[in-house]
Amino acid sequence: MKYWRGYLVALILAVISWALMQYAQAHSALLDVVYPYMTRILQTGLATWSSGVDFCVWQMVLLLFAAAVLAVAVLTVLMHWNPIQVFGWVLVPLSLVSMLSAALYGMNEQTGPIMEDLRLETVEYSVASLEEAAIYYADQAQALSGKVSRDNSGNVDFADLPTLAQQAGEGFTALTYEHKYPIFAGSTIPVKELGWSGKYTGEGVTGMTVALTGESAVNPQVPDVGMPFAICHEMSHRMSIARDSDANLAAVLACVASPYEEFQYSGYLMALRYCYNTLAAVDGGTGRAALMRVDSHLNTNMKKDLATYEAFFPKGMNPVDDATTTLMVSWHVGTVVIPRQEAQTPVEVFDPMDESDERLWDVLNPPTPTVAEATTP
Repeated sequence: MKYWRGYLVALILAVISWALMQYAQAHSALLDVVYPYMTRILQTGLATWSSGVDFCVWQMVLLLFAAAVLAVAVLTVLMHWNPIQVFGWVLVPLSLVSMLSAALYGMNEQTGPIMEDLRLETVEYSVASLEEAAIYYADQAQALSGKVSRDNSGNVDFADLPTLAQQAGEGFTALTYEHKYPIFAGSTIPVKELGWSGKYTGEGVTGMTVALTGESAVNPQVPDVGMPFAICHEMSHRMSIARDSDANLAAVLACVASPYEEFQYSGYLMALRYCYNTLAAVDGGTGRAALMRVDSHLNTNMKKDLATYEAFFPKGMNPVDDATTTLMVSWHVGTVVIPRQEAQTPVEVFDPMDESDERLWDVLNPPTPTVAEATTP
């Protein structure tokens, strides 16, 4: 039995992790009341602690764990330990990390969608609404494309990662205090540079957030045009916005709310990218015609910037993210289309002194209730 104790402990921890996620899924409304706020406070504290060093603490811990496993493997051979028993105890810290991640952060994946926090409705988009959203984002990006810094070759030339990381928090601060969205009231401590960037670039990883250390890090090899968006995306995760699609929308909003034109351009261009890629995947002449109309709103710089960003990802990676596209279209409908329609709709004012208004008759002569209605308590 002693050979299986490690496996038993690891199994118990794994079951606890599974139970926590099942509970979160079954009681998402109850969880949404307090859990995100608690984890946001926790992430702020951890981020403050881990910001004392420039490197990612979790990467250092991972290296130490790998070295410890290697040392245990050597000792197992030299000391003739039972490899089955040893492997069971190696699984225990992995299961413990999984359980802590689920308890301290992971259940945020089951909380309410970000659109509820923004007081907007999520809408099912059509090709027409997708095209309209794409054109809106393209027009906004086009107005900024000539204002951002560029080198002699026409490529965007933004500030370095540490400088952009320092500036990123201003967009979230504006969303929190000017737009009154408390979901963005988390830590704005600058993100770190992600180590082993060559490995992550080969996998198309733009950044990573590890909740157990409160660290958000961004791949320094991300093209400049996408760097502000990537920084805000990871910062959103640290604010307990766990789902990637929600973090994408949060990153766009933070970029757009930023006072810096580099952030604004990056945000609008990334929003356009999601809509554009989804539109490009629409089959039939309707999709092609809509895509051509969107193309007419892209200037040379924008096309070059989009191509540069797409080249960062390995070939074969699916560029379509339907969940994010839905949020981009919904935000456009809720903040641009509906307010515009309401502003264009004339408001009819009822004048009780206007005898020609037919509504005056209804006011002065209300309908007589039927016998059934009159006797109903």
